[in-house]
Amino acid sequence: MILATRNRNKVRELAEILPTADLRALPDEVELPPETGTTFEENALIKARAAREATGEVALADDSGLEVDALDGRPGVYSARYAGEGASDGENLEKVLWDLAASGGDGTARYVCVIALVDDAGEHLFRGTCEGRLIQEPRGDGGFGYDPAFVPEATGADDGRTMAELSPEEKNAISHRGDAARKLAAHLSG
Repeated sequence: MILATRNRNKVRELAEILPTADLRALPDEVELPPETGTTFEENALIKARAAREATGEVALADDSGLEVDALDGRPGVYSARYAGEGASDGENLEKVLWDLAASGGDGTARYVCVIALVDDAGEHLFRGTCEGRLIQEPRGDGGFGYDPAFVPEATGADDGRTMAELSPEEKNAISHRGDAARKLAAHLSG
Protein backbone atom coordinates (compact mmCIF):
# COMPACT_ATOMS: atom_id res chain seq x y z
CA MET A 1 0.00 0.00 0.00
CA ILE A 2 1.16 3.50 -0.80
CA LEU A 3 0.84 5.99 2.05
CA ALA A 4 0.11 9.38 0.50
CA THR A 5 2.13 11.64 2.78
CA ARG A 6 5.58 13.11 3.12
CA ASN A 7 5.11 13.60 6.88
CA ARG A 8 7.67 11.24 8.44
CA ASN A 9 5.88 11.38 11.81
CA LYS A 10 2.65 10.07 10.26
CA VAL A 11 4.49 7.31 8.38
CA ARG A 12 6.24 6.22 11.58
CA GLU A 13 3.05 6.25 13.66
CA LEU A 14 1.01 4.31 11.10
CA ALA A 15 3.80 1.75 10.67
CA GLU A 16 3.86 1.27 14.46
CA ILE A 17 0.07 0.87 14.61
CA LEU A 18 -0.16 -1.39 11.52
CA PRO A 19 3.01 -3.51 11.82
CA THR A 20 1.78 -6.23 9.42
CA ALA A 21 0.81 -3.82 6.64
CA ASP A 22 3.19 -3.36 3.73
CA LEU A 23 3.27 0.44 3.85
CA ARG A 24 5.43 2.31 1.39
CA ALA A 25 5.99 6.03 1.25
CA LEU A 26 4.71 8.07 -1.64
CA PRO A 27 7.29 8.06 -4.46
CA ASP A 28 9.18 11.35 -4.64
CA GLU A 29 8.03 12.05 -8.20
CA VAL A 30 4.33 11.99 -7.26
CA GLU A 31 2.91 15.45 -6.61
CA LEU A 32 -0.05 15.62 -4.27
CA PRO A 33 -2.73 18.18 -5.07
CA PRO A 34 -3.48 20.94 -2.56
CA GLU A 35 -5.75 20.06 0.36
CA THR A 36 -8.75 22.14 -0.65
CA GLY A 37 -11.41 20.19 1.25
CA THR A 38 -13.38 21.65 4.11
CA THR A 39 -13.48 18.37 6.06
CA PHE A 40 -10.90 15.79 7.10
CA GLU A 41 -12.75 13.26 4.94
CA GLU A 42 -12.50 15.41 1.80
CA ASN A 43 -8.77 16.09 2.28
CA ALA A 44 -7.93 12.44 2.97
CA LEU A 45 -9.78 11.39 -0.20
CA ILE A 46 -8.06 14.08 -2.30
CA LYS A 47 -4.66 12.65 -1.35
CA ALA A 48 -5.62 8.96 -1.57
CA ARG A 49 -7.23 9.39 -4.99
CA ALA A 50 -4.17 11.23 -6.32
CA ALA A 51 -1.80 8.53 -5.02
CA ARG A 52 -3.95 5.78 -6.49
CA GLU A 53 -4.14 7.53 -9.86
CA ALA A 54 -0.39 8.21 -9.96
CA THR A 55 0.77 4.72 -8.88
CA GLY A 56 -2.11 2.37 -9.74
CA GLU A 57 -1.62 0.81 -6.31
CA VAL A 58 -3.82 0.60 -3.25
CA ALA A 59 -3.50 3.99 -1.60
CA LEU A 60 -3.94 5.27 1.95
CA ALA A 61 -4.03 8.85 3.06
CA ASP A 62 -4.98 10.54 6.25
CA ASP A 63 -5.97 13.99 7.28
CA SER A 64 -5.92 14.89 10.91
CA GLY A 65 -6.01 17.81 13.23
CA LEU A 66 -7.21 19.39 16.41
CA GLU A 67 -10.73 20.72 17.06
CA VAL A 68 -11.03 23.12 20.00
CA ASP A 69 -14.57 23.64 21.30
CA ALA A 70 -14.02 27.23 22.46
CA LEU A 71 -12.69 28.08 18.98
CA ASP A 72 -15.72 26.65 17.18
CA GLY A 73 -13.71 23.63 16.03
CA ARG A 74 -10.65 25.55 14.85
CA PRO A 75 -7.95 24.88 13.83
CA GLY A 76 -9.58 21.76 12.31
CA VAL A 77 -8.43 21.03 8.76
CA TYR A 78 -6.03 23.99 9.06
CA SER A 79 -4.15 22.48 12.02
CA ALA A 80 -0.85 22.10 10.15
CA ARG A 81 -0.95 25.70 8.94
CA TYR A 82 -2.96 27.45 11.65
CA ALA A 83 -0.32 30.14 12.17
CA GLY A 84 0.14 30.51 8.38
CA GLU A 85 1.63 28.57 5.49
CA GLY A 86 5.00 27.15 6.48
CA ALA A 87 4.41 27.69 10.20
CA SER A 88 6.27 25.37 12.56
CA ASP A 89 4.57 23.08 15.06
CA GLY A 90 5.65 25.49 17.79
CA GLU A 91 4.13 28.50 16.02
CA ASN A 92 0.84 26.65 15.46
CA LEU A 93 0.73 25.58 19.10
CA GLU A 94 1.50 29.10 20.31
CA LYS A 95 -1.31 30.54 18.19
CA VAL A 96 -3.93 28.02 19.31
CA LEU A 97 -3.03 28.57 22.97
CA TRP A 98 -3.17 32.34 22.48
CA ASP A 99 -6.56 32.11 20.78
CA LEU A 100 -7.85 29.75 23.49
CA ALA A 101 -6.74 32.10 26.27
CA ALA A 102 -8.38 35.03 24.49
CA SER A 103 -11.63 33.07 24.14
CA GLY A 104 -11.87 32.32 27.85
CA GLY A 105 -12.81 28.72 27.00
CA ASP A 106 -12.04 25.69 29.13
CA GLY A 107 -9.75 23.96 26.64
CA THR A 108 -11.93 20.96 25.79
CA ALA A 109 -10.75 19.62 22.47
CA ARG A 110 -10.29 16.53 20.39
CA TYR A 111 -7.89 15.16 17.90
CA VAL A 112 -9.52 13.82 14.74
CA CYS A 113 -8.01 11.54 12.11
CA VAL A 114 -9.66 10.27 8.95
CA ILE A 115 -7.89 7.59 6.93
CA ALA A 116 -9.01 7.14 3.32
CA LEU A 117 -8.39 3.85 1.54
CA VAL A 118 -8.76 3.70 -2.23
CA ASP A 119 -8.55 0.19 -3.68
CA ASP A 120 -10.18 -1.99 -6.34
CA ALA A 121 -13.35 -2.20 -4.23
CA GLY A 122 -13.76 1.58 -4.05
CA GLU A 123 -13.27 4.27 -1.44
CA HIS A 124 -13.45 3.69 2.30
CA LEU A 125 -13.19 6.14 5.21
CA PHE A 126 -12.16 5.39 8.80
CA ARG A 127 -12.58 8.13 11.43
CA GLY A 128 -10.87 8.13 14.79
CA THR A 129 -10.98 10.62 17.65
CA CYS A 130 -9.22 11.27 20.94
CA GLU A 131 -10.99 13.52 23.45
CA GLY A 132 -9.07 15.73 25.85
CA ARG A 133 -8.22 19.27 26.84
CA LEU A 134 -5.53 21.81 26.14
CA ILE A 135 -3.31 23.21 28.87
CA GLN A 136 -1.48 26.53 28.70
CA GLU A 137 1.92 25.15 29.79
CA PRO A 138 3.17 22.64 27.17
CA ARG A 139 5.14 19.66 28.51
CA GLY A 140 6.95 16.65 27.09
CA ASP A 141 9.41 15.75 24.36
CA GLY A 142 7.49 13.05 22.49
CA GLY A 143 4.90 13.37 19.78
CA PHE A 144 4.53 16.35 17.50
CA GLY A 145 2.09 19.11 16.62
CA TYR A 146 -0.18 20.03 19.50
CA ASP A 147 0.83 17.00 21.65
CA PRO A 148 2.77 19.00 24.31
CA ALA A 149 -0.42 20.86 25.31
CA PHE A 150 -3.02 18.09 24.82
CA VAL A 151 -4.04 16.03 27.88
CA PRO A 152 -6.07 13.02 26.70
CA GLU A 153 -9.11 11.81 28.66
CA ALA A 154 -8.36 8.17 27.90
CA THR A 155 -5.44 7.98 30.35
CA GLY A 156 -7.79 8.71 33.26
CA ALA A 157 -8.86 11.67 35.34
CA ASP A 158 -5.85 11.36 37.69
CA ASP A 159 -3.28 11.21 34.87
CA GLY A 160 -2.40 14.75 33.78
CA ARG A 161 0.28 13.78 31.25
CA THR A 162 0.19 15.34 27.82
CA MET A 163 0.36 13.29 24.63
CA ALA A 164 4.02 14.38 24.40
CA GLU A 165 4.71 12.75 27.78
CA LEU A 166 3.29 9.34 26.82
CA SER A 167 5.38 6.51 25.44
CA PRO A 168 4.77 5.73 21.74
CA GLU A 169 2.90 2.57 22.77
CA GLU A 170 0.64 4.46 25.19
CA LYS A 171 -0.04 7.16 22.61
CA ASN A 172 -0.83 4.70 19.81
CA ALA A 173 -3.25 2.82 22.08
CA ILE A 174 -5.44 5.91 22.60
CA SER A 175 -4.68 8.32 19.76
CA HIS A 176 -7.01 9.47 17.01
CA ARG A 177 -4.67 7.96 14.41
CA GLY A 178 -4.56 4.69 16.35
CA ASP A 179 -8.37 4.62 16.54
CA ALA A 180 -8.74 5.20 12.79
CA ALA A 181 -5.95 2.72 11.96
CA ARG A 182 -7.54 -0.02 14.07
CA LYS A 183 -10.79 0.49 12.17
CA LEU A 184 -8.82 0.25 8.91
CA ALA A 185 -7.06 -2.91 10.13
CA ALA A 186 -10.41 -4.52 11.00
CA HIS A 187 -11.68 -3.68 7.51
CA LEU A 188 -8.56 -5.14 5.86
CA SER A 189 -8.75 -8.35 7.87
CA GLY A 190 -12.50 -8.75 7.36
